[in-house]
Amino acid sequence: MDKAAVFVDGGYFSRILKDEYGEAAIDFHVLSEKLCQGCDRLRTYYYNCMPYQSNPPTQDERTRYAAMDRFLYSLKKIPRFEVRLGKLSYVHGEFVQKRVDVLLSVDLVRMSWGRQIQRAVLLSGDSDLVPAVQAAKDAGVLTQVYYSKRSVHDELLQACDDRFEITRDLIESVKLRR
Repeated sequence: MDKAAVFVDGGYFSRILKDEYGEAAIDFHVLSEKLCQGCDRLRTYYYNCMPYQSNPPTQDERTRYAAMDRFLYSLKKIPRFEVRLGKLSYVHGEFVQKRVDVLLSVDLVRMSWGRQIQRAVLLSGDSDLVPAVQAAKDAGVLTQVYYSKRSVHDELLQACDDRFEITRDLIESVKLRR
């Protein structure tokens, strides 16, 4: 059976969940398995940044930071799940994620050329990933992207072998059941 790895751009997915699905709580283990579509899931990689904290942090900053820390801790407990953190920088009056795309790209290319996977499943919309997607394809890996039509770069859609829109049905099927 083919092996797949899932690469989740956490900032992208969080925005989709917030803007389109009322901040639905997701079971990331179920999501990961569903995105693999019958392949054996080697691992899921989740990429994001910790929220900004000033020095000293405000109460709101502490609360957001603690919530993200709890969330990432829960992700790390999922079998075959890795969390990769970039850095949040304040640039020209706004917060910008740094290193997230590079971390994802390095993992994608390394696993593809190391023949660890035959399928790469991306949950992202960022055209910065196009060179890594092309390198994975050059290594013989089938590339798939899950995206929101409201926020995806056409270059990424064109670069990937298969494209799947994130639908309400998908989100409903992977909601956390409490």
